[in-house]
Formats: sequence, C-alpha cells, structure tokens
Amino acid sequence: MSKKRSVFEEVSKDTPQQNTPKGGLIDQGRSGARLGVSIWLMVLFAMVALMIVVGGLTRLTDSGLSITEWALIKGAIPPTNDYAWAIVFDKYKNSPEYTLQNAGITLDEFKVIFWWEWGHRQLGRFVGLVWAVGFIFFAVTKRIPKGWVPRLLFIGFLGGLQGAIGWWMVSSGLTGRMVDVASYRLAIHLGLAFVILCSIAWFIWRLRRKEAELLQARRQADIVLSRLGKILLVLAFAQVLLGALVAGIDAGRGYIDWPMMNGEFIPSESFDYKPFWMNFFENPALVQFNHRMLGYIVFIVSFWVWFKSRASALRSVKQAFDLVLVAMFIQIVLGIGTVLYAAPWHIAIVHQIGAIFVMILILRACFVSTYPKAQSL
Repeated sequence: MSKKRSVFEEVSKDTPQQNTPKGGLIDQGRSGARLGVSIWLMVLFAMVALMIVVGGLTRLTDSGLSITEWALIKGAIPPTNDYAWAIVFDKYKNSPEYTLQNAGITLDEFKVIFWWEWGHRQLGRFVGLVWAVGFIFFAVTKRIPKGWVPRLLFIGFLGGLQGAIGWWMVSSGLTGRMVDVASYRLAIHLGLAFVILCSIAWFIWRLRRKEAELLQARRQADIVLSRLGKILLVLAFAQVLLGALVAGIDAGRGYIDWPMMNGEFIPSESFDYKPFWMNFFENPALVQFNHRMLGYIVFIVSFWVWFKSRASALRSVKQAFDLVLVAMFIQIVLGIGTVLYAAPWHIAIVHQIGAIFVMILILRACFVSTYPKAQSL
C-alpha cells in the first residue's frame, strides 16, 4: 500500500522520475551523427566546387585532350622518367588536336597541358575516394542518420556517372577532325557537376537542422517564394548549360562588343549552318546570342523574385533573396567584361566561379523559403 502524501509536500531529489520526457522519436537513434555527416559532405562540396574551377581552367587552357586514354588506376601515376613521357607524348601526337592544331609543340609545352588534365582527373579520383571512405566509415559505425543511406548513395552514383561522362566527353575529341571536345557533351558534363554540387549543398542544410525542426518549418513555408525560387534556379541552370556551349566552341572570343554583336542585335550569320538545328549548338554567333539573351532574362526574373520577396515577414528570407540579386548583378557585369576582353582565362574563370555562387545562393533562397527558421518579433 502506498504512503499517503500531502499535496503541499515537496518532491525529493531522490524521488525516481518515472515519466521524464525523452524528446521526439524522430530525432532519436543515429541522429547524433548528423553533424559528422554534414562536415564530411562539406568537404565533398568544397572538392566538387574546386573540380568545377579546375575543369574550367582545363578547358580554357585547351588541355582537356592531352591525355588520350582512360585508366582509372594506372592513370593515377604520372610519367616519372623521359621514357614514360615519350610514350605519353607519342600517343598525343596521334590525336587530331596535335596534327591539326598543335603540330610541332615541344615536350615541355606538352607537359603544361598534360598537368592540367592530369590534375583534373586526379582530383576526380580523390573526390571519389573521400566519398567512399566517408560512406564506408559512417555505414560500418552505424552513424548514418535514419533514411539517409539512399541520399548518400545517390551522391556516390552521380560521382561515378560523372567520371564516365567525363571520358565520353574527352573521347569525342580524339577522332576525325575534332580539336576540341563536343560542346554538348561538355554541357552535360558541367551540368551534372552543378547537379552534384547543389545536391550536396541541400543535404548539408538539411543535416544541420533536426528532422522535427524541419517538419515544423515546412508547415510555415512560403510556397509562392519557394516556387519562384525554383523557377529562377532552373533558368540559371539553363544559363550554365549555355555557358558551357559558349566555352566548348570558344564562342566567347568573338563578337567582343556590347550590347550589340559586331554592330548587329543578332549577327546575320546566326543561321548559316546546315542542318538548321546545328546553329543552336555549333554556330558561335547564335550560341553567344542565346547566352546573352538568357542572361538578361535570368537577371530580370531574379529582380522580379527579389521584389516579391519584399512581402515576406521573415528577415532571413528577404536577406537570402538580397544576396541572390547582388550575386546576379555581379555575374552579369562579369559576363559583359568577359565578352569585351575576348574571354581571357583569368576573367572567364572568375565568371565561372560567379556561376557557382549564383546557383548556390538561389538554392539557399529556395531552402530558406521552404524551411524558414522561427524569427523573434
């Protein structure tokens, strides 16, 4: 029989607490590793961003076709003596780029372009290694948060696919009279790199907050701004693909006046290629024109979305779209500068870095609109 207690009696510190709340079930279990997994993904994010920059420099220095074969393991070791260098150089001499464009270059000149391409591939191998080691570690130690295994495997799958597409792209420049890789394959390669980068960023932001908090925040989402942000993101992604087409055929080194193109709004030779559809991929005049026009459209839409964001009651949402508009303005100025100076590598690569910032900031604005944090009044 239990002892009667006074309603005024204080509860002793030694009294067992039988029904102490333990928090929401959704954040129990392996959720403690969310921080560790997010840090690992942050490392991958930085490496993928670096891959995009190095890939851009590899293209701008015309180095992408210097290695004429794909060897995942063996290719990780560069030539270490004169004999090995001679073998690699002889293979390059059989490529269209050498015979049609670089005939007569010295071994020292070849080494410059070789190291750019080798470095790009080596960085890709390292990214794959960091993903594999990290995933295995978190899986073996059972620290992957519940429901996150498919997402992390998805990142690994995209990375492997990117390596295959990279070789598919390079192989397009090793036959016939090609002295560059096919521009549409370059666009696919760069586009997938941005998909990987954006996927990692989204996963990091989700992991940095508890699932229960995300569920609660989702109920407060600004649906209109979230949708507008996604429309802007798609337009910006299309602009990235057009930028890859411009880089793939060196279209940025012609028509170096602005706002006109050789004194015309649209160059008269924009539709000279046959068949007609080829103009949209291989005609430098039309490819650069399309890149310019979509750039204007993206900027106008970004300003419109920014204006709509002024109605939000959340400072974090408004600030996110402020950053998007600032980045967009800087990017369009960089684009004009790239054209006026005929796309020198040091300006063109800053323009490409600007594209990374624009895409990530738009994605962040979408995230903040979809999962807004509570704000003190």
